[in-house]
Amino acid sequence: MPSSTARSILCFTALLPARPSGQAERRSRVLRPKDRPSERSGRRLAILACLTLCLAAGPGAGPAVGDPLQRAPAPVIAVGDVTAESAVLWVQADREGVALIDLTEAPPEVAALQADAEREHDRNRDPDRDHARAQDRPPEVAGPLAAPSRHFEVPLSARSDFTAKLRIDGLNPGMVQHWRAAVQGASDVLGEQARGRFRTAPAAYTAAAVHLRWGSDLAGQNVCRDAERGFEVFDAIHDGAPDLFVGLGDMIYADGRCEAVGIYGNAQIPTSFGPATDLAGFRAHWRYTRADMGLRRLLSQTAYYTVWDDHEVIKALGPLHDAHEQPPYTAGVSLMPIGMAALLEQNPIAEHPLTPKRLYRSVRWGQHLELLLLDTRQYRDPNQAEDTPERPKTMLGREQLTWLKTRLEESRATWVVVASSVPMSLSERAPEAVGRDGWANVDGATGYARELAAILEHAATHGRNNLVFISGGVRFGAALRYRPFSERPGFVVHEFLAPPLSAAIRREADIDPDLGVERLFLHAPASGQDIRQYEQARDWFGFGELRIDGAGLLSAALRGADGRLLHELRLSPASPMRLAAIGFRP
Repeated sequence: MPSSTARSILCFTALLPARPSGQAERRSRVLRPKDRPSERSGRRLAILACLTLCLAAGPGAGPAVGDPLQRAPAPVIAVGDVTAESAVLWVQADREGVALIDLTEAPPEVAALQADAEREHDRNRDPDRDHARAQDRPPEVAGPLAAPSRHFEVPLSARSDFTAKLRIDGLNPGMVQHWRAAVQGASDVLGEQARGRFRTAPAAYTAAAVHLRWGSDLAGQNVCRDAERGFEVFDAIHDGAPDLFVGLGDMIYADGRCEAVGIYGNAQIPTSFGPATDLAGFRAHWRYTRADMGLRRLLSQTAYYTVWDDHEVIKALGPLHDAHEQPPYTAGVSLMPIGMAALLEQNPIAEHPLTPKRLYRSVRWGQHLELLLLDTRQYRDPNQAEDTPERPKTMLGREQLTWLKTRLEESRATWVVVASSVPMSLSERAPEAVGRDGWANVDGATGYARELAAILEHAATHGRNNLVFISGGVRFGAALRYRPFSERPGFVVHEFLAPPLSAAIRREADIDPDLGVERLFLHAPASGQDIRQYEQARDWFGFGELRIDGAGLLSAALRGADGRLLHELRLSPASPMRLAAIGFRP
């Protein structure tokens, strides 16, 4: 009888087609055509036989420490910028080699059975959660395959931090894609396998329900990976089985450090590095957060979309605000290009040859949702400049602003949701010499309020009533309602700010009253200094959630780190008159 290690190798190898020979073929993305019917039948039998062999190996069938075969650990996989027909698969390993990836498309009913099996497995798993996630993999449900498996080989090298991105085209809308991946090193020994799934977006005019969750502020102010729980919020996010997860900025704190004891007194997994000053430093921050097993699990089973905010580089980031004068920084060294390179390398963000650094983009998810992801950092005017009628400031830049207005005007989705890492009316106090970092002026004149007002005016002019913004970055949760134009009382904007995923808790920030703001809900302590223990801080962590049902009714919620409901607001879609006016067709 083969050892458990040998059985695991045989199991995954059976799922992968034979590798073509030849260096040119190795560089090819898609290495074989679609299986013929006879090959599909044989392959399904092989899969079933393989699954039986894997299950016989037992739940803890991974290799022992010091395995003489020196198998590579399972790669980290994330799938992002998913559309109805494509996705970007991102893979990272800890050594050079070739990532072998199998992708199989299955109908939603098979995916539902698989999800039930995994939930049952999770209920019975080892209480040592990190060990259980790494070693005790649930059984896989066999079912009819909607399409033959596709196989990819992707080289990994130290030059790119052992990462690679693979754009996969030719997918079908609204289908569940199952993937398996392992790294084959120089010794030709196949490493531990990783596996997961994601769902492609429904076709643009399919009235499908959608479930989106978002968060920001991760590992900020020395509130890092708890030694016992890790970033526990990701368990709750994953357990809700969202279709999409949006990392809405500050998903690392590259300008901070993580110590053995956090600011709230809990034991943490410390880092050996501090603020990032070069590419290696930025990579280290990304790897630190990705080492959390809860985040890995979420990214392995959810379509992921990310943008940046300032702490992916340094506080108050902008083109003219990306250098520090004090050690460990080098005076005059611009950090934005380095941080951007790391962001693109370490995330499943689609890059287009004509616009390789463009982060703003649109996500269409069926009939009911168009999500507009903004880049609030790369194109902004200086923070300290005044925002005057003669020289109004821009946060988005001319091209992004034109794109945003066009999407607000032309979108035929039931709901347009704007994802902004910068809140609409909340802003930290700052000396006028430093300037406001957000849209709002509050009590000064250095915000970007005129540009935001122009955006809202354009939306109102084109009947985009009931506009929704999702935000973060203020380290507390809130739900706000705006009626910015007294002459247009029917034009209403709602903004939902997610609590921090894991960062220092703040009290409520200053609110700019100019937009006719109404506070519907606040999840913040009276003073941040009141939070002294980690058990207290955990009550203020959380994330945001949007659900849209098949009829187009939207439910917006804020949830705690354990998934408990903090606040919920239900909104009805635009009236039939507005839909007719914009030429909506089902």
